[in-house]
Amino acid sequence: MTIDRSKVWTGDVNARALEPQPKVAVGLYDTTLRDGEQTVGVVLSPEDKLAIATALSEAGVDRIEAGFPRVSEDDWRSIELILDAGLDAEIWGFSRAVPADVEALVELGLRASVIESPISDAKLAALGVSRQTMIDRIRSAVALASESGIRVAFFGVDSSRADLTFAKQAYASAVDAGAAEVVVVDTLGIATPEAAAYLVGEIADRVEVPVHWHGHNDFGLATAAAVAAVQAGATWVQGTVNGMGERAGNADLLEVALALEALYGIPTRLRFERVRDLARLVESLSGIPLAPWKPITGENLFTRESGAVAAQFHDPPAIEPYSSELVGAQRGIVLGKKSGIDSIRIKLEELELDFAEDRRPELLDAVKRLGVKKRGLVSDSEFKRLVNRKRGSARTS
Repeated sequence: MTIDRSKVWTGDVNARALEPQPKVAVGLYDTTLRDGEQTVGVVLSPEDKLAIATALSEAGVDRIEAGFPRVSEDDWRSIELILDAGLDAEIWGFSRAVPADVEALVELGLRASVIESPISDAKLAALGVSRQTMIDRIRSAVALASESGIRVAFFGVDSSRADLTFAKQAYASAVDAGAAEVVVVDTLGIATPEAAAYLVGEIADRVEVPVHWHGHNDFGLATAAAVAAVQAGATWVQGTVNGMGERAGNADLLEVALALEALYGIPTRLRFERVRDLARLVESLSGIPLAPWKPITGENLFTRESGAVAAQFHDPPAIEPYSSELVGAQRGIVLGKKSGIDSIRIKLEELELDFAEDRRPELLDAVKRLGVKKRGLVSDSEFKRLVNRKRGSARTS
């Protein structure tokens, strides 16, 4: 499913500035149920995970990482429920380069899984493991999974800080052992977009299999890095709904998809009209509230308080970069300190209230004063009371 370009109002500056972009659809790999649940304080039940997986599949996400089966009985049960649901999305597991982890995948009947292993010297030193020992573990685990009929994507933990020569060796060893795909991993979110593109290009030149990008947001560059990785040849982007994850979170899969499609013309299969419902579901089940200014899913995106903007509210392309319809949102005017006379007119029409046009400046003044007093917005019910009060004062004067 491709984006409706008639609902994207970004002009032609991006097309002028960019070299021709890839046109092959980029796959979206969601890890909300595993990496996203690592958000501090978040616990998702098996039933929660099934609900999220169902919504992800219905929104057009290609692959869902259902969990890490050896981490807990709940994760095991979650994977069973999701596998039994018959979803359109591919269901993937997660495993360390450990035989017992792989055996759990086989027992559950998973047909695809990430197999992870640290490959940076910092991580290896912390574990007290040599490079060669880790290569041997990678080969053994990947071979076991592959020989058991599992499609493997090798996930090189902290590859953005690894020695590049060793990283290439680790990825090549995994592919030689049977890995069908590889994941370049910015575990601590340290890669600039340029570094993400460089790393993906280097690994893609070394192995002739599909390359994923998995990034974190510690420097606020996760979306930009993911886009750069795709430009460099990554055909899969891993991320989470709402950018959930430990520390500063993961790349927000919904943001990445919109940036790819709307700004770069690179297709995905995401159904954008479903994204806000998906985000709200994850918000509700995780207990982690969304910032109102968050791209795509924030409540403020299509809500206007400013009087200057309200004067242009009738012309969405003048004040918004894409249509609210594109992401299943509603546009609206709210009242407060920053309202203008057009805000009053629009709100009166919306609430089907009559009020003399020559007295609307007086009503606006009352709205502004109440907004300042409240240090917040004036609700519709409060506005109605102001209207009635002003009508009453007009009759008694």
